[in-house]
Amino acid sequence: MRLFSNRSVNTTFNIISSLLLVALFLALAFNNYRREQALIINGAVDNARSIARQIIVTRDYISKIVTDEPEHNYNLVPQVVATKIAQQLTSGSRYYVRQVSLRYRNPSNRPDSFETNQLTIFRDVKAQETWQVANQNGEKALRFMLPMKADQSCLACHGSYDTAPHFVQVRFPRGHFSYGYKVGEVIGAVSVSVPMNELYRQISSNLKRDLFFDGAVLIIFVIITGLLIRKTILTPVKAVATHISDVARTGNFSTRLDKTINNEIGELINSFNELMSELDRKTLQRIESEDRYRNFIEIAQSPIITFMADGKIVISNQKAERLFGLTKEELLGQSVFDFMENGEELRAAVEDYYSAGTSKLIGTTTRQKVRDVCGQIIEVEMVISVSQSDQTQMFSAILRAVK
Repeated sequence: MRLFSNRSVNTTFNIISSLLLVALFLALAFNNYRREQALIINGAVDNARSIARQIIVTRDYISKIVTDEPEHNYNLVPQVVATKIAQQLTSGSRYYVRQVSLRYRNPSNRPDSFETNQLTIFRDVKAQETWQVANQNGEKALRFMLPMKADQSCLACHGSYDTAPHFVQVRFPRGHFSYGYKVGEVIGAVSVSVPMNELYRQISSNLKRDLFFDGAVLIIFVIITGLLIRKTILTPVKAVATHISDVARTGNFSTRLDKTINNEIGELINSFNELMSELDRKTLQRIESEDRYRNFIEIAQSPIITFMADGKIVISNQKAERLFGLTKEELLGQSVFDFMENGEELRAAVEDYYSAGTSKLIGTTTRQKVRDVCGQIIEVEMVISVSQSDQTQMFSAILRAVK
C-alpha cells in the first residue's frame, strides 16, 4: 500500500475505484466476447446441421424413389443429386458442402485428414455428429460432419458387385472397396465447412465499439463519482481536520462548523462542535480555577511555588519572588530543583510519588535549605501538596523561613 501512502484520499479513492471498475469492465467485456463467440459458433453449427440433414434426407429419398432412371440418366444418381442440391443450398454463401467417404467412388469425395479422422470415429465409436473450429487453408473454419448410414436402398449400388446396376459395374469393377456395405454401416458423411474469420472480425469490431462506448461511460462515471465524493464526504472531513489543526495550534476552542447534511458526516460535525464546546467550557473552568488559585497564593502569608513533575515552576507568589530574589518572569520556567540545596532528594521524592503513590517529602512538613539568586542559603520549613490539572499532576510547595 506504499503506492497510496502519500496521496490524498480523493486521489486514492479515484485510483482504487478506477482499477476495480476497469477490472470489472474488462471481465464483462471478455464475458460478452465469449458469449457472442459461442452464439455465433452455435448458429453456424445449427445452420451446418440443417444443411447436412437436408442433404441426407434428399439422398435417402432419391435412393428409395428413383430406381431405374440412373441407368439412363447419371444426374439422377443419389450422390449426384445430393451434390447438386448442396451447391444450390450454399450458393451465394461461403459455406462449403460435400459428401465424403473412406471408400469413395468419386475422387471429389475423398476425405482430407480431418474428415478421415472423423469418419473413423463415426465407424468405430458410432458418434451422431461432430464439429470443431479448426484451421483450413490458413483460416479459421467450423468443420461439421454428419454421418450417413446405409439402408436397404443404398445396398442396391453399394452391396455386392453381382447385384449392382450395370452402369455401376461398368464404372467400378469387382473388388472395388465401395462394395460390401451392410445395413446400418456408416457409408460416409456430409461435411460442411463454415469460414469463421469474417464472423470473428465482426465480434472483434463489436468488442472494440463496446470498449470505446463503455470506456467513455466508465470515465464519466469515475469523474462524476469523484466530484460527488469530494463534495459530500472529503470536503467536510477536510474542513473538520483543518479546524482540529487550527485548534491544536492556537488553543482556541470557540470554533464551530455549520452542519449542512444529516448523515454520518453531519454526525461527525456535531461531535466536533460538542467537543469544542466541552473543551471551551473546561478551559474557562481551568482559567477561573487558576485565577482563584493565583489570587489565593498572592494573599498567602508564606512563599508558594507550583511546579510540574520535571521541576518546572509554573506559578509563584510575590513572597516566593522576594525569597529567591527574582521577578515572576525570571522565576517561571526555571527548575525548583536548582534552588534546593539537596535538589536530587526532592527529585527522587517526586519520582517515588509517581511510582509508589507516596513519598516522605510529599504531604509532610520537612526542613529544607534553599538558595536565592545570590547563592545565599535559607533554611525553611516546606510542605508539598499534589493537585490535578488537565490530566497532569502539579506540586505546590509552601515555604516558611525558619528564624
